[in-house]
Amino acid sequence: MLRPSFITPIEIRQLRDYTRLRIDLAHDRSRQKERIEKLLEDALIKLSSVAADIHGVSGRAMMEALIAGERDPQALAALAKGRMRVKRAALLEALTGRFDEHHAELLRILLDQVDALTEKIEVLSAHIEKLIEAIPAAQPPPIAPPGPGASGDQGPLPAVQRLDEITGIGRSAAQTIIAEVGLNMAQFATAGHLVSWARLSPRTIQSGAKSRSARRGRGNPYLKGVLGEAAVAAARTDTFLGERYRRLVKRAGKLKALVAVARSILVIVWHPLANPTARFRDLGADFYVRCCRTPVPGRRPRPRAAIR
Repeated sequence: MLRPSFITPIEIRQLRDYTRLRIDLAHDRSRQKERIEKLLEDALIKLSSVAADIHGVSGRAMMEALIAGERDPQALAALAKGRMRVKRAALLEALTGRFDEHHAELLRILLDQVDALTEKIEVLSAHIEKLIEAIPAAQPPPIAPPGPGASGDQGPLPAVQRLDEITGIGRSAAQTIIAEVGLNMAQFATAGHLVSWARLSPRTIQSGAKSRSARRGRGNPYLKGVLGEAAVAAARTDTFLGERYRRLVKRAGKLKALVAVARSILVIVWHPLANPTARFRDLGADFYVRCCRTPVPGRRPRPRAAIR
């Protein structure tokens, strides 16, 4: 009378330990970077107001020069590279502060911690690659050689590359998704079952004649986190998922629109994992204009990205 629990194979559980540790170390590195920005602001160095990433090539060179004892804003601004060089006036103002020796000592410690965490993340990423390559289910199924005139991009791909094709999902995110949901979709009869297990389905609580919406539930925080990042990335693109976000955000707000896009991404993920020969094909930002019928009052069309 009890439904069986979802327990992944041992190789997926081991992979999950590595991907989760990589995520935790990435969060720790982000916290150290925030401490660095706070330390610079304490010294009245507002480098973050000019540079989009203070840990880029230009920002890192300026921080190393500050640690080495350089205090002249002119000399520090001369270290700018690429597009930062046209912001010389803003850099001069941002680099004029009261950076002293105790700031330099603290900045050295924090930068060393960032470098150490980056090195550990790279080691974990290399090990994750090897673990996935060792899983037979993650490799493309054997197929007959293509006939004459067949294009070379139609064959099956490894699981990571199949997910990497989906809008918003990168290689690291694909590895994390595989570690969290596994490669055997037989335990999820449909994409809706997977979405429900991840707690991304809308919930309705009914009491008598009254119905009200409810929270989605906690679910898997690592899976939700990577899907949320993928949704944010997809929302900025000129694709079907990007257009879906822009249509939903007008009436539902940013948070609900991102959750809806994350749900759509997980629905798409189920198909290439359930069928190793499937490939993702974006429907295009104009899909709603081209393919949606005249809306029926009280009913909204819910197209899904195509899988071929």
